[in-house]
Amino acid sequence: MTLKKIPYGLASYKDVREKNCYYLDKTRYIPQLEDMGQYLFFIRPRRFGKSLLLSMLESYYDVATVDEVDLLFKGTYIYDNPTPEKNRYLILSFNFSQINPQLEEVETSFNEYISSTLLNFGEKYRYLVGDKYFSTLEGATTGAQKLQFALDYIGAMGHKVYVLIDEYDNFTNTILSAKGRLAYQEVTHGAGFYRFFFNILKGTAGTNQSGVARMFITGVSPVTMDDVTSGFNIGKHISLEPRFNEMLGFTEQDVVDILNYYAIPQETVLPLMKEWYNNYRFARRAKNYLFNTDMVLYFLDHYLENNGPPEEMIDQNIKTDYGKLRYLMVLDRKLNGNFSYLRQIIEENGTPYTRIAQSFPVEYLTDPENFISLLFYFGLLSYSSVDELAIPNETVKRLMYNFLRRGYQDVNIFKVDLLQFETMVKRMAYYGEWRPVFEFLAMEVERQTSIRDYLTGEKVIQTFLLAYLNVTDYYMTRTEHEMDKGFVDLYLEPFIIKNELVKYGYLIELKYLTRSEFNETLLQEKLTEAKAQLRQYGRDPRLQVLGAGIQLKSIAMVYCGWELKVMEEV
Repeated sequence: MTLKKIPYGLASYKDVREKNCYYLDKTRYIPQLEDMGQYLFFIRPRRFGKSLLLSMLESYYDVATVDEVDLLFKGTYIYDNPTPEKNRYLILSFNFSQINPQLEEVETSFNEYISSTLLNFGEKYRYLVGDKYFSTLEGATTGAQKLQFALDYIGAMGHKVYVLIDEYDNFTNTILSAKGRLAYQEVTHGAGFYRFFFNILKGTAGTNQSGVARMFITGVSPVTMDDVTSGFNIGKHISLEPRFNEMLGFTEQDVVDILNYYAIPQETVLPLMKEWYNNYRFARRAKNYLFNTDMVLYFLDHYLENNGPPEEMIDQNIKTDYGKLRYLMVLDRKLNGNFSYLRQIIEENGTPYTRIAQSFPVEYLTDPENFISLLFYFGLLSYSSVDELAIPNETVKRLMYNFLRRGYQDVNIFKVDLLQFETMVKRMAYYGEWRPVFEFLAMEVERQTSIRDYLTGEKVIQTFLLAYLNVTDYYMTRTEHEMDKGFVDLYLEPFIIKNELVKYGYLIELKYLTRSEFNETLLQEKLTEAKAQLRQYGRDPRLQVLGAGIQLKSIAMVYCGWELKVMEEV
């Protein structure tokens, strides 16, 4: 039997089916989407399968694919349970990631893209719309005007259009993060061309003679939609609906089925994938946690090619651009309150604040509750229970640590030579040379005094260390990890599945004194307490089976304010 190909990087449903790729059937959601309403809005993080979903809808509803039903859908749920709307519509599909976001080019690029899309639409359906469609289309100048004509023309002829818009906020998010709010508002407010485009969609969809029968829009945040439609009144926002929690992504059973299909051993691979790629849940009362689609396919593609995990556990395509969050945390070269919220979320691995805003305009983007909502929509937080949001997995945790490093660097609070530091961590992992790593950070804190105001408290120190220890993947870093009826502050567990050359693991116990309470007696008491705890943790039976050749070192550290006063190996 020829195994199906891994569809990593494919966004075309037709390609997935024609090229004999593994496809997890999501067609069962088609009837549910029809029942939800005509105009739908759906948000998911980057690389979660939104484009493939839209492509599947296009293949199902397109009048032009009526002769390809067997090829495209045989073996799926919808093939055996078709709806009356199958192959009923002309499909008008936009992907706004193709718009040039450079401010001086964006409007021209937008108009040219809309014009090109409408011309291609006409060519595809020439047998239905006739030649007059093209001659009349030339009379319109802007993209919005051409859209107005096309939809009115189609409606007058008695045809119906399904409008699909993918990555609707791609170029507006780039403008916002790169050029700021005023530039963004020129596009999305008042007489802005993008707002006018959505005015046309709203107005046309609301008339009896409209050519628009259905509309499905996807993106990564609700902000632009709120701005271009004055509070999101263009349709129904279904992103937080429990019934659509699993419309994108893989459940654990889905991943188990995939591993079984490719005869990949689950014993080591499934726990690894769960730790790095799992635990997304987009509705408070949804039953199942989800794996990120791209992450799973990325891993499997590399595993089948090399018979082992990828060199880099995080796909470069999945990384949320720091620039998309920078403008929320940095103002006038200073870190604002949202940076503190981000740091606190990392320290606590989440937040008890769970009220996700369905929409909010750009003016309120930096409000703390909206900042948390945006982290949720970006996939940096997810429901861990009905009353808590948490960082979902190791991939996101490492992205968050990177945001901390970039934030400190961005405003000249703290900057280190990461290449030099990575070399030190490598020697720590391979040869047990741990002292230079922590001495280096302590010396840099001593030299770069701006960081000192941020290093207050044991949790803060712990997070600061982890932000830099995670520049490499020699270790799986655990915080407050349970060991022998206690909780060790930091456990650097050798990531030997990924790197068999790592020979040293570390238990680190931190103690903290304020500068006002410091004295030598108290310092020694804290050091003695840390050593006793480390001896207790070291008796945990799980540490005895780390692997052949792995040595475990226990390090006690005492900080006084920002200053590392003492560190000793137990």
